Amino acid sequence: MSKPPIIEPNQIRHALKVAAVTGQNPIRDVALLTVFYSTGLTSNEVAKLLVSDYLTDSGKVRVDSEVRAEIAFNGKARPLIWANAKACAAIDDYLAYRLAARHGVTARRAAFRGLDQDGPLFFTGDGAPFVFTKRVTGTGAVSYSCESLTEIVRRLHQQAGIENGNASAARRTFAVRLHRDGRSLKVIQKLIGVSSLSAVKNQVEGDAVRLSTIVSGVI
Repeated sequence: MSKPPIIEPNQIRHALKVAAVTGQNPIRDVALLTVFYSTGLTSNEVAKLLVSDYLTDSGKVRVDSEVRAEIAFNGKARPLIWANAKACAAIDDYLAYRLAARHGVTARRAAFRGLDQDGPLFFTGDGAPFVFTKRVTGTGAVSYSCESLTEIVRRLHQQAGIENGNASAARRTFAVRLHRDGRSLKVIQKLIGVSSLSAVKNQVEGDAVRLSTIVSGVI
């Protein structure tokens, strides 16, 4: 099975510009793209994020947050760091839009910026929570997937002309960007939650741009 592509910074910037001027919910879509590329979360994890995973009671960004065990793809909690300025700015814009549109608001205006702390961080275009599709394999194993969010992310890449771009590509790109910045495999493993260092190595191997990036800065 082929690996998801690595999406380069210029492609991400282009996708954000296109997302900002197309679709029915550009403010949300820009925020979604920044979250996927700055956290390495899966579609299911993003769909399950709560307002309280991003904000404190006072309305400040929860910089050192957590992918809770109950929403993590592997059932194990891991760090969730909201430290990317562009991502936080985009999410803040979306939450301001949500408040104005009355999507998931409460009477407590002073807490969590007036939003329901136990409600989803992201909604569908009409202000409803994302739904999950249940699947049962031949062996009886049950799984759930947020196909609607997966499709939104795929569409955002497609409309920007990014071939095979999707949430998995964003997740691999997050790992590769950390590797390019010299982060250890253990750090990357901790942030994306994969089971072993060999799994991390598999994610970052085959980065064709890596050598050219190094050589370009020699002189």
